[in-house]
Amino acid sequence: MDVTIIGTGNMARGIGTRLVAGGNGVTLLEKEPGKADALLEELRGAASGGAEVGKGAFGDPIADEIVVLAVYFPDARAAVERYGEGLAGKVVVDVTVPLDWQTMEGFVVPVDSSGAEELQKLAPGARFVKAFNTTFARTLVAGEVAGQPLDVFIAGDDEAAKAELAQLVEAGGLRAIDAGPLRRARQLEHAMFLQISVQETLGTGFQSALKILS
Repeated sequence: MDVTIIGTGNMARGIGTRLVAGGNGVTLLEKEPGKADALLEELRGAASGGAEVGKGAFGDPIADEIVVLAVYFPDARAAVERYGEGLAGKVVVDVTVPLDWQTMEGFVVPVDSSGAEELQKLAPGARFVKAFNTTFARTLVAGEVAGQPLDVFIAGDDEAAKAELAQLVEAGGLRAIDAGPLRRARQLEHAMFLQISVQETLGTGFQSALKILS
């Protein structure tokens, strides 16, 4: 599969690494010219199975059927507003944690909603999926923590979209877990808030992982 990643930061690096490791092509969309160059070369070095890595500018038309919003929530919102109807029919992966990063006391979305649900309202024709928001960027590059593959919880209302994303997740060496409908994104966002909150206490330096064991 070919995937467009909006963003060139740490989450783009982590998710992009897993995608190309699974043999999937990636196109990075950058806001600032040259911003993606270093990441572009890094992903090319990690690619397997002939996966191609390219780049474009934010605002360019998106040809790929899967789009990852690997940016903070305000930028994800701006991206969805920018592309609007151009996202119709595409699988759009929201990885955000819509925290109030100034106070760290709550979220910037309504209490009865989630970042993913708010983004869906802006582009109702897109097939939104919540995923990767419970995984830290540095752990995604490695694909594991303490010898265990990362769990990637996937929430969405479109079963086919979830299945497509699960295929990408598994190809990258991770474990996909169906978390239910898109409204389960609320619990996933809160779960990551908890994990962020305990990093200082645990001293794990944002290299821990949420894992379901049985």
